[in-house]
Amino acid sequence: MTATKVHLPYFDLLFEQFRKGNPDALQAFGRHVHWGYWDYPAVADGTAADFGAAAEKLCRRVCDAGGVGDGLRILDCGCGFGGTIASLNERFSSVELVGVNIDPRQIERAREQVKPSTGNQIEFVEADACQLPFEDDSFDVVLAVECIFHFPSRQRFFQEARRVLRKGGRLALCDFVPVRALLPLMKFASQFAGASVARTYGNIDGYFTLADYRNLGQTAGFLPGLEEDITVNTLPTYPAMRRFCLDTAQIEMERVTAGQEWLSQLGLSRYMILSFQVP
Repeated sequence: MTATKVHLPYFDLLFEQFRKGNPDALQAFGRHVHWGYWDYPAVADGTAADFGAAAEKLCRRVCDAGGVGDGLRILDCGCGFGGTIASLNERFSSVELVGVNIDPRQIERAREQVKPSTGNQIEFVEADACQLPFEDDSFDVVLAVECIFHFPSRQRFFQEARRVLRKGGRLALCDFVPVRALLPLMKFASQFAGASVARTYGNIDGYFTLADYRNLGQTAGFLPGLEEDITVNTLPTYPAMRRFCLDTAQIEMERVTAGQEWLSQLGLSRYMILSFQVP
């Protein structure tokens, strides 16, 4: 297996747990590696199976925000283990699905795990989402499910998404979006917590506000679309994640996750689904 080109400690942890055959890791994160969505958060039971099902629901909500459907060519940036591609492959027909990731380990697992249904096409490409190796006007939908904070530049990614999208095409993503008034506090706290975040979740840019997204979409040539705050529906993710961290002796990761949970519960960091459309 090729060594990763990027610093993603939590993926190092997942690959280790997969090698050990950890059933909870496989059930919770073997398909999707992102937060979950619960229609009724109070009924979340904290099991790996429940978390895996909630992660699938979140994936579908982002895909639906992008207007996915039969017969489309869809690009999933930061595709992870291919969970979003697998979901689209199961739901739709006559689709061309392309997953992109900069980590060759994730691409290798995606190719092993996800095979096209009859009439569909699937391709996984090792590439940088900010330098997409595709022709102009070649996709109907571009997706970025809980990964854009890892990209070198949101601006370059938006420019690339706009370039490869056809007229009327859509970009849909989900991200942790801070309240603007919180930014000075976040930047101050990063002097103390930033190293812990980097050691557990990798390099993350968590300072992009909703106003920033609106300005970026307009500058890149998109029309505004959906802006949906689903923070409340994602909150059961945190106890499940913290328990997984403790079960795998990741004490520092558990503390970082608890910090994000606190911000989310107070409404200072919002988990949002956003979409943008090419005129």
